[in-house]
Amino acid sequence: MTLTAPAGANVTEVADGVHAYVQPEGGWCLNNAGILTDGGQSALVDTAATEARARRLREAALRLAPRPPRALVNTHFHGDHTFGNFVFPEALTIGHEETRTLVQAAGLHLTGLWPDVCWGDIEIRPPELTFRDRTTLYVGAIRAELIHIGPAAHTTNDTVVWLPEQRVLFTGDLVMNGVTPFCVMGSVAGSLRALDRLRALGATTVVPGHGPVAGPEMLDANEAYLRRIQQLAKEGVAAGVTPLDLARDTGPGPYAGLLDAERLVPNLHRGYAEERGLPEGSPLDIGALFDEMIVYHGRHPVSHA
Repeated sequence: MTLTAPAGANVTEVADGVHAYVQPEGGWCLNNAGILTDGGQSALVDTAATEARARRLREAALRLAPRPPRALVNTHFHGDHTFGNFVFPEALTIGHEETRTLVQAAGLHLTGLWPDVCWGDIEIRPPELTFRDRTTLYVGAIRAELIHIGPAAHTTNDTVVWLPEQRVLFTGDLVMNGVTPFCVMGSVAGSLRALDRLRALGATTVVPGHGPVAGPEMLDANEAYLRRIQQLAKEGVAAGVTPLDLARDTGPGPYAGLLDAERLVPNLHRGYAEERGLPEGSPLDIGALFDEMIVYHGRHPVSHA
């Protein structure tokens, strides 16, 4: 069953009591969330980027359960997944131990990248309960395994939410559907290893961080993109070509139809860093890479948040 939530988000029940909250079309800052409900209890997987969008997510959750969510899992620290935490004061917020640290360190930085977005009166609220490798959350009879996928992939603090009985996997931004993968804060090679780990879980339904719900074939599509990045980086380093010039020469190729194709530039920077032997997840100058992305794209990346 699919319901239309306020502002065009779709709420789809992908298994009994398991709902995907999908915000089309899934580009910059238009992330997905999850709502788990059973026995009058509920929990969330991620929130939303703006106060208004987070409050609409709250409305959707309250239509599915008689009480507000009692738990909220953050899949990583990025603001589109965490800024709405404060809209759920009744919920215990859970995340990887590094997610807490990075939510606090990043603060409202994301809002400065898109100053024209109406962000609302956001209050930073990092995870209150943290874990290192994995933990288990029960929502009524629903068992949710929270698994840290690291050391670096999309970021250095990625968590997936795996429901083994329902075979539903909430991937956070480790997986995108119809949207360009983004691993500048993590690792290309680490993202490929992460996809192997996700395959091994045996999910039949995959809720990506951005884009529509699909099946495990989505993992293959993300892998193909990342392998192209890895190969281009290898060739670019050998030729002594900068990532920006390489991106201009090659373009997105078969992935031109994905949203936010300009991510090619920062992804290549991460690929170059690994090809040159830098540790996976080592910090890069994100501000400078965002500026290069603008140069490549010819305009500021668009966020419809």
